Amino acid sequence: MRRAALRLCALGKGQLTPGRGLTQGPQNPKKQGIFHIHEVRDKLREIVGASTNWRDHVKAMEERKLLHSFLAKSQDGLPPRRMKDSYIEVLLPLGSEPELREKYLTVQNTVRFGRILEDLDSLGVLICYMHNKIHSAKMSPLSIVTALVDKIDMCKKSLSPEQDIKFSGHVSWVGKTSMEVKMQMFQLHGDEFCPVLDATFVMVARDSENKGPAFVNPLIPESPEEEELFRQGELNKGRRIAFSSTSLLKMAPSAEERTTIHEMFLSTLDPKTISFRSRVLPSNAVWMENSKLKSLEICHPQRNIFNRIFGGFLMRKAYELAWATACSFGGSRPFVVAVDDIMFQKPVEVGSLLFLSSQVCFTQNNYIQVRVHSEVASLQEKQHTTTNVFHFTFMSEKEVPLVFPKTYGESMLYLDGQRHFNSMSGPATLRKDYLVEP
Repeated sequence: MRRAALRLCALGKGQLTPGRGLTQGPQNPKKQGIFHIHEVRDKLREIVGASTNWRDHVKAMEERKLLHSFLAKSQDGLPPRRMKDSYIEVLLPLGSEPELREKYLTVQNTVRFGRILEDLDSLGVLICYMHNKIHSAKMSPLSIVTALVDKIDMCKKSLSPEQDIKFSGHVSWVGKTSMEVKMQMFQLHGDEFCPVLDATFVMVARDSENKGPAFVNPLIPESPEEEELFRQGELNKGRRIAFSSTSLLKMAPSAEERTTIHEMFLSTLDPKTISFRSRVLPSNAVWMENSKLKSLEICHPQRNIFNRIFGGFLMRKAYELAWATACSFGGSRPFVVAVDDIMFQKPVEVGSLLFLSSQVCFTQNNYIQVRVHSEVASLQEKQHTTTNVFHFTFMSEKEVPLVFPKTYGESMLYLDGQRHFNSMSGPATLRKDYLVEP
């Protein structure tokens, strides 16, 4: 699914150039006019007209109904925008503001990657609002939500909790109601901001009440580099459609995949009994059913601006459970190397019970592929509904056991995990300064 998950991030290659000087030479963020991380959520609330007080959310949503008249009847009626119109830089001053550091700190004195996922989600939404900004109005008639995390590729760079971090991003492709957002993350090393990760999110525009689709401003590339970015966005859309059409939920495994599963099954048969019912584990292996962890969250009013749970909050909780699963399975501290294909299938309402189930579904050498399934149930009803499926690739400090499926369903999970793992361009070399943890 991903183009190159474990390459050294070529951040800036083919990317928009405004602000690129921030990655070179001494930095003075106050003179650059970039957002502080705390300003991102405040700016989003201002654009949508939402209150920070839970008791005011009903009134705010009623006021948003009045914005329906500002919605475009077609995309042709909206002015085109450039990539630089949505370009944003955000500073996370872990080094210069020590009081902020506690929120991002792990026990191992590294940066919590789950918090970074939250920040990326908020930044992606703000970037899309900047692309669709109505200069004559303070509030936006659009409700922009995260539809998909296409990929997050990690670079082999340390994340120190004592050095400032900078995010940047812009809209790179636009459909009629959806937008692709490219985001990068850098950390200060000496006098330079060095690349840490490269992320691609897909956002969708909804009407002012978040009930139906809405048109977004078209995008006009201005250079060969921008045209290549836009073309890549089109290819990404086609790739996602093709990947979905070959899902194991829709199509049978390939001949090669069927052979893989059959050989794994044969390797677990007990040679003493010569029976299909008698199963034994090969050496240095674990049954997939024994690699699970689960958690439950009560969805209190830690909501997004549309009275629903933040997508970033869900990603953080899923990531932390996945990390714990990989840690328990591998017996050593794991490090995330890639995140991809997170589809937000259904919003999570405030007051729901959120059930997270994490499972190791594929392993190879030092790598652990973890799948997290998210589902919700209301307090009144017992019926569970799937909201998300998350895919995380971790690397352990030492070689990990093989994971073996027992049932056909587990075999499909194994093949799905293998597909996600194989979408990486190649193995990475674990370095001690590669510390990206919960």
